Formats: sequence, C-alpha cells, structure tokens
Amino acid sequence: MIVVAGVLQRDGKVLIGQRMAKDRHGLKWEFPGGKVEPGETPKQALKRELQEELGVDAEVGPEVARYEHIISGRTPLTLLFHRVDTFSGEPGPVTFEQIRWENHQALPEYDFLDGDLDFVRRIARGQVSLLR
Repeated sequence: MIVVAGVLQRDGKVLIGQRMAKDRHGLKWEFPGGKVEPGETPKQALKRELQEELGVDAEVGPEVARYEHIISGRTPLTLLFHRVDTFSGEPGPVTFEQIRWENHQALPEYDFLDGDLDFVRRIARGQVSLLR
C-alpha cells in the first residue's frame, strides 16, 4: 500500500494535523495525506487528500522522502512525502481535531504516528531539504 503525505510550508513552518479523537490512532499528529487509490498517481492522490482534509487546492511539488514502514502482522506501507510549494485557500481542520504551523525543530515534541517518526527526525536534524 502506498501512502502519500504533504509538507505544506509557510513562514519557515510546516503544517501538521492532529487526528480526530474517535479515529484510529486518535489524537496522534501527522502530515496531511492518505492512501493512493487505484488509478491515481501519488501526486493526484495527495492533491485530492489535501482538498478533502484541509480544503485547499494544492500544487504538489517534488518528493522529499520515501521509505517503507512495517507494522507487525500488516501489509507494509510505502510512505511518500512531497513538498507542497503553493496552495490556494486557507487550510482548515476539515478532518482533524486541530492543525498547527510548527517549526521544524519542535516536531519531535509531538506525538506523531509511528510511520511519520522517521521523517520527523530527518526534518528536525535538517536531513530533509524543504527549500524551494
């Protein structure tokens, strides 16, 4: 299964969302995105997911990270993270408890989904270039 996530940026910060309390992994933090559906490219899927989750029309940029996340007893996930350079509309927590714009270095302080932890560490250490 392929899951794609967007790294939206504004004023040197990235956007993160907290899952709804009633959802699976409730109240965990994540980068917005979701599963790539049959017939979609990862960029098409991310554009759709950002519209559904945040209410924005995004221009999906280049992939900045990719890795496999293995969960015991489940199908491995291939996680793709794309930079989102531009978007129209003001992001809102359509499907999240809350969203926040956060500094890269502060990301490890949040309770992220296990699948996002490697990416969070890479960003905090400056190992992922998010510059345009």
